[in-house]
Amino acid sequence: MDHATRTDEHEYVSEVAQTALGPVEYAVVGTGTPVVVVHGSPGGIDAAALMARILPRDRVSAILLSRPGYLGTPLDERVTIDAQADLIAALLDHLGIERAGVYSWSGGGPAGYRLAVRHPERVNGLVANAAVSQAYEAPHQDLATRLMFTTGAGQWLLRLLAAHQPEQYIKGELASEGDLTQEQLAQRVEEVLGDPAKRDLALALGPTAVPDAHRRAGYHNDLEQFAAITSLELKKITAPTLVVQGTSDSDLPPTQSYAAAKTIPGAELLTLDTGTHLALYTHPDADAARGRVVDLLVRSGV
Repeated sequence: MDHATRTDEHEYVSEVAQTALGPVEYAVVGTGTPVVVVHGSPGGIDAAALMARILPRDRVSAILLSRPGYLGTPLDERVTIDAQADLIAALLDHLGIERAGVYSWSGGGPAGYRLAVRHPERVNGLVANAAVSQAYEAPHQDLATRLMFTTGAGQWLLRLLAAHQPEQYIKGELASEGDLTQEQLAQRVEEVLGDPAKRDLALALGPTAVPDAHRRAGYHNDLEQFAAITSLELKKITAPTLVVQGTSDSDLPPTQSYAAAKTIPGAELLTLDTGTHLALYTHPDADAARGRVVDLLVRSGV
């Protein structure tokens, strides 16, 4: 299955690799240091492409993928976090890549962490952005929100809102991912609207985070696996690690990132004050934070 997808400023063409551990949808964009981009929950290769926008195309070869149960990667028997980590290693084998950086976000955190634990010889450096590191249950959503994000009619309305009322769309997106005051929210929305790159990413991200028919199996499996986490054995990680976290994130408790940074030997913690779950992509200090991310991933791959 090959198809071109317009989620990034350039097209990426995905294909399905037949690895030793089964099929996985992937694409490679850019040239330079290999970096695996591990999307959140929900998500898919389209979300990974948006995440990879912060990675310079002339310095990083971004390996985008859909985790099991998302888009072109069937869930099959790859239900556990460890199985997903091993699948990423198998994809690297398929691509002939010995070592790579790992850049994960949110629900991609557990697989990224476990890849670094189970296959330390494959991971040059690790960036965990607002990443699940402990037992986790998704925040409760009221009926109206569930209908908006899980029904065809609701998704149609979201697309309509993004196209014709981008300010309201971005306001709702940021409000749902953080606990900003009304004044902080209004200022953040204005900042995002005033930056074309941030605006475009915020508008494009929404459809990739909907647990529709093409993502539902992966999303439900993620929630089941995350709720059962007892330990990801973070103390065993040896790769240089940067943990990024917004302090006003209401989607992932910031304490998860703080605990991970404290547990992983030598890890750095980068906090973005009043940052929501989208802090690395929308915060006023996002450019400097992205510089830290790229520096670790490229430097550790040299």
